[in-house]
Amino acid sequence: MAGLFFWRKKRKDEVEAPEVAATSEDSSDALSNVVLSNPPSVAEVQVETPSAPSTPEKPKEKKPKFFKPKAKPVIEEPVVEPVAEPAVEVTPEPEPEVVQVVVPVAEPVVEVVVPVVEADPEVEPEPEPEVEPVVEPVAEPEVAPVAEVELEQVELPKRSFAKGIKALFTRIKFDLENLDDLEDTLIQSDFGVDASAQIVESVKQRAKKQGAKTEAELKQILVDVIAESLEREDKQLNLADGKLPYVILVVGVNGVGKTTTIGKLANWLNEGQWRVVIGAADTFRAAAVEQIATWAERANAQLIRPDSEGQDPASVAFKTVELALKNDADVAIIDTAGRLQNKKDLMAELDKIRRVVEKQAQISETLLVLDATTGQNGLVQAKAFAEVANVTGIVLTKLDGTAKGGIVYSIQRELGIPVKLVGVGEGIADFAFFDAREFAKGLVG
Repeated sequence: MAGLFFWRKKRKDEVEAPEVAATSEDSSDALSNVVLSNPPSVAEVQVETPSAPSTPEKPKEKKPKFFKPKAKPVIEEPVVEPVAEPAVEVTPEPEPEVVQVVVPVAEPVVEVVVPVVEADPEVEPEPEPEVEPVVEPVAEPEVAPVAEVELEQVELPKRSFAKGIKALFTRIKFDLENLDDLEDTLIQSDFGVDASAQIVESVKQRAKKQGAKTEAELKQILVDVIAESLEREDKQLNLADGKLPYVILVVGVNGVGKTTTIGKLANWLNEGQWRVVIGAADTFRAAAVEQIATWAERANAQLIRPDSEGQDPASVAFKTVELALKNDADVAIIDTAGRLQNKKDLMAELDKIRRVVEKQAQISETLLVLDATTGQNGLVQAKAFAEVANVTGIVLTKLDGTAKGGIVYSIQRELGIPVKLVGVGEGIADFAFFDAREFAKGLVG
């Protein structure tokens, strides 16, 4: 504050000094003579003049409002500029020096505080971000198992299909002496020659080991042998990983009950409180679209139709999965064309559908529908589709109307593909998971 007061005082001296100079302006020669002859008298006059006005103006100097009139005395001094200003300008030169000294002293003090603040980040708790990623993965698995448990709780209603299986051994006498008749019956039921011989041999060995002689005991051994040979761990539908929607592709030749299978499966899922979307991607058959629309209505499932006959099946499949994602559906079932005449075209079509679908969701199952009444011809179809599609399970239809149930054994034995679902009647509820022991009991009777 001393520098500011000092500067203000110098500005007032500048205002008073021009008044003395203005009186002497009447003759420039006289002014020079007075300065040379009587210097002490001039000094006395300068001291007395500021003393009188300085007394009343001291309180005004303490007020910060003095900064405003700085420009006014400068404008009122046009006459004094040639004589008084050069002498006064020499005096305020030390003023900026004082101000400059004060400013740098304050600045380094602040700069010293800044590095002290920078030292604080050393205490940054970096383990905190380690806790955050731990919370995220915990939340994700928590959602997955919850979905899995719910899916298991609302799993498809249990249905028994053994009553729909035509018994094969009701007309033969069950004893150790007539096991050759048993082998013939197995061959006629499409178990195959080699498989039939192996089954009979296993029955003989177990009967001798267990001492079985009665018909009931021999039938139970036969049930055990057939059930054990058909039992598989991957017989259930892959609907438990929690990655919704589950996408099921359904393939098979025309006439095997493919559309009916889709309708029955959708209805069954709906009974278990599963939301289903069906895609009619068999766009080359208008009748197939209308038939599947009827089943979708009965099963209370949403349906994606093709815009026109012959539309690209992949586009229908894409829209089906898209709608399932949008409406939070649990399962998307996609029908496909059954044209097996040209394997190359069918393979290209299925590959395109798979690529398009997998851009949005993973394909959970590719089910091949076979007509159980076709016997060994069904095995030929299964081999052909296995070459062009990644078949994960077999659906056997019309199993109730045939004595050729042995096709189940042949398919699983030769192709290694599990039979997962079976149709045992015309009703919408005549549909169930394949159970090896129930199947064996139904065959043996």
